[in-house]
Amino acid sequence: MNIGAIRILGVDPGLRNTGWGLIEVAGARLSYVGCGSIHTDAAASLAERLAAIQRALSELIDNERPVEAAVEETFVNRDPQSTLKLGQARGAALAALALKDLPVAEYAANLIKKTVVGVGHAEKRQVAAMVAILLPASRARSPDAADALAVAICHAQHRAARARGAA
Repeated sequence: MNIGAIRILGVDPGLRNTGWGLIEVAGARLSYVGCGSIHTDAAASLAERLAAIQRALSELIDNERPVEAAVEETFVNRDPQSTLKLGQARGAALAALALKDLPVAEYAANLIKKTVVGVGHAEKRQVAAMVAILLPASRARSPDAADALAVAICHAQHRAARARGAA
């Protein structure tokens, strides 16, 4: 980690795929560290899938040592069952972060998109394209990983704005 840099973990929760993205922030400079997806087995029980998300995030935190985390808030869609499952995956992610004593910020999807793309209703491909521009070294292989990097970028921007406001 660069001296003076803050390592941020962004999380895009999902029961099937939970995206994660790590960046370092030094002043206004963003640097890509890593990204990926945690995949759960659809044949496993809900409890086993949630435990898999929690374990994988805990291991990632132990290995990569972020100092702050940010998570996308759950959006309500037309299917209540899908929304509930997404909320449970998000809960497993939040628990993993809290159990590692990371400060956690939460951001609505529209705010993340507006921060990264400039438009609150941007499409996933637009988000991925802007992530690639802002973090040229990034190689997000899945939409979930690109979204998680966008969450981390959003947090970096908003944490800087909060720090300026507090000063």
